[in-house]
Amino acid sequence: MLTERHFQATTPTQERRVWLVVATACVGAFMGQMDASVTQLILPVLEHDYRASVDQVSWVSVIYLLIAAVLLPVFGRLSDIYGRKMFYLCGFAVFVLGSALSGLAPNLGLLICARALQGIGSAILGANSVAIIVSVAGERLRGRALGIQAAVQAVGLCTGPAVGGIIVSELNWRWVFWINVPIGIAGALAAALVIPQSGGNASGERFDRWGAVLLTPALGAFVFAVNQVGAWGLASPAVLMAAVLAGVLLAVFAWWEAGNPSPLISLALFRNASFALGNIVGMMANAVLFGVFFLIPFTLERAFRDTPLSAGFRLTLVPLMLAVVGPVSGTLADQLGAHILCSAGMLTAAGGLGLLYIALDPSSPSLEMLTVALGIFGVGLGIFLAPNNSAIMGSAPPSEVGEAGSVMNVVRALGMSIGIAFTSTILASQIAGGAAGVQTIGLAPREMSEAARVVVAVFCGLSLLASGVSVLRSNR
Repeated sequence: MLTERHFQATTPTQERRVWLVVATACVGAFMGQMDASVTQLILPVLEHDYRASVDQVSWVSVIYLLIAAVLLPVFGRLSDIYGRKMFYLCGFAVFVLGSALSGLAPNLGLLICARALQGIGSAILGANSVAIIVSVAGERLRGRALGIQAAVQAVGLCTGPAVGGIIVSELNWRWVFWINVPIGIAGALAAALVIPQSGGNASGERFDRWGAVLLTPALGAFVFAVNQVGAWGLASPAVLMAAVLAGVLLAVFAWWEAGNPSPLISLALFRNASFALGNIVGMMANAVLFGVFFLIPFTLERAFRDTPLSAGFRLTLVPLMLAVVGPVSGTLADQLGAHILCSAGMLTAAGGLGLLYIALDPSSPSLEMLTVALGIFGVGLGIFLAPNNSAIMGSAPPSEVGEAGSVMNVVRALGMSIGIAFTSTILASQIAGGAAGVQTIGLAPREMSEAARVVVAVFCGLSLLASGVSVLRSNR
């Protein structure tokens, strides 16, 4: 039985074995990113097929990202203690099962439940893929291996909207989920054969059960309040109760983690101003990115009467620019400093959103200008993300790099879910006076454009704020 100690790449044969493991670990990373982006294209279709409101269909995306965010540190800690291979294989099994059930869902409620199951599988895969790569690559190959994984994630994010558009146009939205089944099965078989056993450390580490019990409902209640306030109103008892519950549970979680020798999340990292501010602007950027991802398919199909296929290819511009610009920006950060590029990137993103606001002018909407605006927006996020991630990891002590990476991934995924929830809230508040059960089906193009412009204006302001905070981080 091969274990991680057999993967010291000192010979060509051992190096080939390392790259085989890296390729297998990248399957899970690819599926998770593609599924996060591909779902955005089917939301207008789900609104129609299930006769659901905007805030209801938003949970198809929100629940997946939220569950993945909450459970990433949980499964990261469990796999460190009990071994990674077993959890990685379980991740494929859960993800495939969730995908199959999502495609079979007869109603929206069961689809959301199946997506939650998918999110659990994504969390298990995400928590283990980086750890597996780092453990087998060694210092000599680690940077190249992680770069390959980042590129694969970018490809997954890029192909999602296009694949979603093709499937919705040519087949049925259910195939968006069913396509994961053969990919997941192939990935699980490859993982069973090539992923090495890790010894784990069950005797030396303790799993923070109470931390997990407190964090999971706290973040769930918070995102629920954000997502429903537009449809139910700020004075809604359910919204207020969810917000209070989130605040109380987060406070108790912080108190518990502060005195825990084996915390689920090391809050001591946030005493470092650069680390804390980097995560704050990272959450803002990912909220803006996925908020736009959620908004654009509705806008293109309702305001411009665009087809799902065309909308998918236009939306692909954003992650494509991320993939092209990101590596260059990461290299330049070493010469220019991360804070300059982070600030410039969010400023560029704000410029793209400003142009998008103009393109959505109800009196003279421009599909061509909208396409250019999405490209500029993607360039801005591409300039920002790699230097910001590098600055976050560089601000953490060497002994806590693994913990810092886990925190960064949690904050990023949480930002994604908040962005979608926030967009849903603003749309619901702008359409039909914010009445409950708001739909975009049959909405006049002018009304859709006006509602979308409000979302874009808010995200433009958030991008400018993130740019300013990036400068503040430099000064601190």
